[in-house]
Amino acid sequence: MTLTISDDTIAHTGPAPARGMLHDTWVIARRGLVHMKRQPEALADATIQPIMFVLLFAYVFGGAISVPAGGNYREFLMGGIFAQTIVFTAFGVAMSLANDRKNQAVDRFRALPIARGAVLGGHAVANLLKALLPIILMSMCGLAIGWRIRDGLVNAALGYLLLIAFAFAMIWVGVLLGSLVSTPEAVQGIGFAVIFPITFMASTFVPTETMPGFLKTIAEWNPVTTLSNAARELFGNPSTVAGPDAPWSIANPVAYSVIWIVVIIAVCAPLAVRAYQRSVAK
Repeated sequence: MTLTISDDTIAHTGPAPARGMLHDTWVIARRGLVHMKRQPEALADATIQPIMFVLLFAYVFGGAISVPAGGNYREFLMGGIFAQTIVFTAFGVAMSLANDRKNQAVDRFRALPIARGAVLGGHAVANLLKALLPIILMSMCGLAIGWRIRDGLVNAALGYLLLIAFAFAMIWVGVLLGSLVSTPEAVQGIGFAVIFPITFMASTFVPTETMPGFLKTIAEWNPVTTLSNAARELFGNPSTVAGPDAPWSIANPVAYSVIWIVVIIAVCAPLAVRAYQRSVAK
């Protein structure tokens, strides 16, 4: 089988035998990357939005927010922006799947002799590569406003690896959402109603110490908080102070984030696969 990429579909152009799961997955992923290239406005969430948040909070709100132990707010901010943008990775894959279901591309995929799982795998790979774009852009923007990595290259590499691993976990949340909701408009509505508030009920932009009791407890166990703090810790930036009475999540943000990555993948991946299979079988 030979597959070629067009603007909106993948066409079957020959009777040759299938080349295997990896090949078919990469073809679907390449299709997604080509669509991103030809529709740059669809990359706004991965390019314009994170840079806007960095500049907005650094220059507009930064002077009014105190950082634990008197650190630099711009360095505190970057860990939160990284975490928020990574969580928003779920939107990309959910929108892609919902669009494919709406324009019946999924039905055309089913008519092709491609490997089972190639469609989901391709979407996952394309959106994982897409997640690298905001990480690179935010790092450059952060360096321009005064953010620095202060704890060595090894810990910095671990910090970036943790962010990428969390992005992979959020992709499965997006696959599940895109398989359960049939239209891009519904995905956007549900995503902003659920995911967006979660990223603000955390130490994304402000320390948890400034929050009222009940909200502070939620924020301390929110994985967005611990991912933010883990990035700050690994980059050597100011973070939430872990006092003697701090919960385990705050005292161990890296370990807690890794646990969430494993749990999200273990729970959401099989549910997402089953939900997708049911959605395409209708």
